[in-house]
Amino acid sequence: MRCIYVTGTAGFIGFHLAERLLAEGFRVHGFDGMTPYYDVDLKRNRHAILRRHPNFSATEAMLEDEAVLMADIADVGPEMIVHLAAQAGVRYSLEAPRSYLSANIDGTFNVMEAARIAKVKHLLIASTSSVYGANTQMPYREIDKADSQVSLYAATKKASEAMSHAYADLHAIPTTCFRFFTVYGPWGRPDMAPIKFTRAILAGEPIDVYGHGQMFRDFTYVTDLVRGIRLLLDQVPERGKPVSEADSLSPVAPWRVVNIGNGEKVALGDFIAAIEEACGVTAIRNYMEMQKGDVRATWADNRLLQQLTGYRPQTALRTGIAQFVTWYRSYYGI
Repeated sequence: MRCIYVTGTAGFIGFHLAERLLAEGFRVHGFDGMTPYYDVDLKRNRHAILRRHPNFSATEAMLEDEAVLMADIADVGPEMIVHLAAQAGVRYSLEAPRSYLSANIDGTFNVMEAARIAKVKHLLIASTSSVYGANTQMPYREIDKADSQVSLYAATKKASEAMSHAYADLHAIPTTCFRFFTVYGPWGRPDMAPIKFTRAILAGEPIDVYGHGQMFRDFTYVTDLVRGIRLLLDQVPERGKPVSEADSLSPVAPWRVVNIGNGEKVALGDFIAAIEEACGVTAIRNYMEMQKGDVRATWADNRLLQQLTGYRPQTALRTGIAQFVTWYRSYYGI
């Protein structure tokens, strides 16, 4: 039975990925620090669901604890590692910047070292569309320069990409970095817009709409995202074997970066309208200026994902939002 080691399995995306891998017959070992950045009970409830499966096991510890992480990966002996655990959130990086250095830089380095020692067949590392920063040419392509990050969160993720490229070259570790675009769906993070908006709308409270609503995002439904990750597991980068001229495959290392996004630029107002429709309630909108570190728009060119896997995310926004609101009402008893 193939074993996949997944960091961040109590997190939003890690939980959904672990569920999919288990359903396909993989053995999954998770690693999560249960940090209190948001409701730890939500994280424990996700893990409780995964623990019902006989092929799931997990270790609760911090990525920064190098000795524990190294020993755990050595003991499990995974075929591949999917590194999702990180300190997330653009806005929180203004409040607690040092936590991003320890989790996203030190923690990722520890994962790479463990992958090197374990000689895994494929290391996959989560990145973010935020690395495109101040780029204005859209849709974003993986081969575009991404040197103008505008938040520390994005900067640490770009640094993780650069470190992983060096390790792929130095130690011949096949590595794929995937850049997520705005992800939403059941079991989502409470600090993200879908839950914040839904909670306020159902309670009859105003929602803060940044950028006066003149913002655009490439919203990606979580099950579409994890399907993309699952398919990329089997697309191990090989040096000198690009799939097209637009392939981000490194010229010197078995390393590439891949966008996983819906491929649509959606106005924030349309996103709110979809939540209003699913809730059956009109939002009270409090228009505000953009926050520091935010970008006006994101939009993925997802052709490389399709070239590699034959798949493109396809869940329509209103369909995904309706499913999310149904989960929200059930989970929170509303």
